[in-house]
Amino acid sequence: MIPQDQFVAARHRDWDALDALVGTGGALHGKDGATISRTAALYRSLCNDLTRAEGARYTPDLLAYLHGLAARTHNVLYGAPPLRGANALRVLLVDFPVALRRNYKLFLLSCALFLIPFAVGVVGAMSSQDFAEGVLPKATLDQMADAYSQGFRDGRSSGQDTLMAGFYVQHNVGIAFRCFATGVLFGLGSIFFLVYNGLLIGTTMGWVAHMGHGTNILTFVCGHGPYEITAILIAGGAGLQMGYALVATDGLTRFGSLRRHARAIFAQIIGAAAMLIIAAMIEGFWSPSSLPNEVKWGFSAINMMAVLAFIVLGGRGATTTGLPEVRP
Repeated sequence: MIPQDQFVAARHRDWDALDALVGTGGALHGKDGATISRTAALYRSLCNDLTRAEGARYTPDLLAYLHGLAARTHNVLYGAPPLRGANALRVLLVDFPVALRRNYKLFLLSCALFLIPFAVGVVGAMSSQDFAEGVLPKATLDQMADAYSQGFRDGRSSGQDTLMAGFYVQHNVGIAFRCFATGVLFGLGSIFFLVYNGLLIGTTMGWVAHMGHGTNILTFVCGHGPYEITAILIAGGAGLQMGYALVATDGLTRFGSLRRHARAIFAQIIGAAAMLIIAAMIEGFWSPSSLPNEVKWGFSAINMMAVLAFIVLGGRGATTTGLPEVRP
């Protein structure tokens, strides 16, 4: 066994060098490759030294120093960079639209899985009461028709608006979350909930229109619809991407493949969540207001153009790495 003094004399230069590299704290993601490689090599040597020191039963103060240095280095090497304000804005304004465009095939599939059943629900409910009652209970259909029978010429009280805005956040996030999270079932859960929600929403709108209140419900949803429906479709596309990552692993383990797509999936979910919050605020305070229908439809057109422009143009020209192209 090497005496402790000789061991320290032989190894302290590497420890000092490693201490200097990690002494400032923070993750290494902003440093050059040579620095990261040097830090990793010194960390591996430190772990070996720590094992030898423990086996030789060196003094507690030396062991405490080595354990502390190893812990700090581990945090620097493997700790996730903090999501500060600027980073959060980048995820929302750059990574989100870029990730969505790179996932466009599965996003388009999500659109088809939702919008085709939606169209079937609208046409079926408008043409057949039996069809509508086969999708939703008659009591629910009657309740929805009654809710839109009078329109919103008188608006709602401010207290009720606030209450409903909170409800819409919870309800809309619940739909989007199910469309996304069940993608872990190799995408099958996302497929089911996209089709299911598309059919239910389409049947509801078709039945209300069948009862003669189509203008009322369309004027109500036109303001928040561009954000709400698009967010649900994005969440569904992210769920399909998660399922795709678990199936098409490109030689990686399933967990490794999922990690490869994690940043892109996370960016899309953050974007969808932001859109759902915007939709809930509009649905809670603007959509039920007593403003003229022409104003609401004009506002809807502006929202649709804003959403489309952001999806198509957002993040262009920015340097974005780590977002894989999805080629199903």
